[in-house]
This record gives sequence, C-alpha cells and structure tokens, in this order.
Amino acid sequence: MNQILLTPLFSNNKKEFNKVKTMDISTTYLGLKLKSPIVCSAGPLSEKVSNIREMEDAGAGAVVLYSIFEEQIEHEQLELVYHTTSHSESFAEATSYFPEPFDFKLGPEEYLNHIRKAKEAVNIPIIASLNGKSIGGWTDYAKKIEQAGADALELNIYLLPTDPKKFSAEIEKTYIYIVKAVKSTVKIPVAVKMHPFFSSTSYMASQLCSAGADGLVLFNRFYQPDIDLDTLDVVPNVILSTPMAMRLPLRWIAMLYGRINADLAATSGIYSAQDVLKMIMAGAKVTMMLSSLLKFGIGHVADVTTNLKTWMKEKEYKSIDQMRGSMSYMNIDDPAKFERANYMKVLHSYK
Repeated sequence: MNQILLTPLFSNNKKEFNKVKTMDISTTYLGLKLKSPIVCSAGPLSEKVSNIREMEDAGAGAVVLYSIFEEQIEHEQLELVYHTTSHSESFAEATSYFPEPFDFKLGPEEYLNHIRKAKEAVNIPIIASLNGKSIGGWTDYAKKIEQAGADALELNIYLLPTDPKKFSAEIEKTYIYIVKAVKSTVKIPVAVKMHPFFSSTSYMASQLCSAGADGLVLFNRFYQPDIDLDTLDVVPNVILSTPMAMRLPLRWIAMLYGRINADLAATSGIYSAQDVLKMIMAGAKVTMMLSSLLKFGIGHVADVTTNLKTWMKEKEYKSIDQMRGSMSYMNIDDPAKFERANYMKVLHSYK
C-alpha cells in the first residue's frame, strides 16, 4: 500500500521551504500550459464554481468538469429513463455521490453557463466532459461546449457490447468514428478517456491518435451494478478507487510513452505525491484525482503539491520535465518488466 504524505517535510525551515517552492512543476497537456500536473478529474466536486476556485487555490493545474450526458440533452421520456437507470454502470465517474441522470442540478444549458462562469472565476484551464451516444449528440453539443469557452474537451465514451454477434472490430470502429466526427467539428483539443478492455490496448490507442485525439486518459473506471438481496433489485454500488488501482494505468502509460502521438493522462488510484511521481516517470503529462479529493477534501491537492516539490528538492530535480518518461518502456533495460511484469517472480515474491 502506498504511503500518503500529508505534511511538508521542511515546514520548520523557512529557507529550505522556499527552495521547495521554487521547484518547477509546470507541465503542458493538450497544448495547454498548466502550473501543476495535478488535475481535478470529472466528478461532483466540479458542480460548484466555489469548489473550482478552491481547486485552483490548492494548486490544481486544471479542472475537468463532471460529464454531461446526451440523455440529459435529449430529455427523452420514460423509455430512455428506464434504459439509462438500468445501466447505471455506464456512468464513467458515477459514485455513490452521484444522482441519477435527470436529477443532476445542472442540465444542458446550465452546463454551458457553468463553463462560462468557471472560466470567469479561475485562470486555470477548464476541460469539459461529454458522454454521448449518437454521432449527432457528440458533435452538436461538442460545438456548443467549444462556444461556451471550454479550453478542451474530454470524450467519455462507453459502449457496452452486449450483443454476442457483434465483432470487436465493429465496436472499435465506432470509437474511432466518434473521435473523427468531433475533431472535424471543434478546434479545441480533444482527449479520449479510454477503457482497458480492448482486444489490443496499444493498437486502439494508436488508432484513436490517428483519428485525431490530442490526448488519452488512462483509464476509465466503469462502475458495475450490484444485487440487493433484500429488495431483489439491481442497484448501483460504487467504491472509491484505492492506490492499488493506479498499477494498470501506470503499466500502460509506461508502455505507450513515446510510441504514440498524444499526451497521456493518468487517472484511477492517484492519492499521494509518490503516485504522481511514478506516473510522470512512466510518461504521463498530468495525473488526475477524484477519489482522494472526495475522501480527504479539495485541500489534499495542496498537501500532494508540497510533498511533490519536497521530493524533487531532495532528489535534485529542478522540473517535472526532467523525470518524465525516465521509467518508461523506452528507458529501462528490461522492457519485459512491463510486458510480463516479471510474472514468475511476482508469484513467488509474496511473503
């Protein structure tokens, strides 16, 4: 289990603390200049502009707004409500904190106004998040999001392939088509929040980049339903990510770094400065946090930032760029450590 550092190591030494403050943790993501690699991920905390201000004050480099769903845009009737609520695991950042889709405080027009208000309130980039289901829904609202002033757009794609007769290639083509359609509609940078369940993750990452994706967010967590044994009903039951969840994106970011033409963002299980450092060394441009902020509060960003700078000072790193990709597939002596993860050694390493 990763240890979570919560306090500055040099808080009693003003001279050393000032040195820590001068560490350059700025980065770029989707062509945007960020003061920090810590990005607040899509979730309920971004529903309030006051929270977004607090995120900026705590040191966040950018904020991804909660997802707007095409179902909210269409306002279809009972049939859509039934199909949406019966597949609540499709909500990419759904947690027990989330209401059902038509209970969100902010609807389609309010979401656009929320983007405008957030842009007026803070100086850090605001990234919108869109979860669509039809090509028209993706492109039409993506354009409105751009016009509202969003600095970038994160495509939260989730197609649940339940038909056993549908080929995987057909599903993958849909993802690629969505990215191409959105990119042909907007000029702002576009990131795709990928899941790890493609037949070939690396091939799909390459295809999404070829389709125009400026960045890839690894990985989307798809929340699965549970069965309530008292009511005999299918219910949402979501557990916040733990530090262990970071292992999967860590591995794939390390393998994709330098091999695809897109910025890599890490998400899932990022709690501490150590987690941030590992992801950057693997090759991530930014690291995204949600579960840790829901658990510890928005101020946790400041704690992580301080400990990030402290570690860099101790190890004599002057900037984030110095370490990026240093532990990637391209820069280690034995790439098989990422490919097979020393499978036999792992099995015999537990004591």
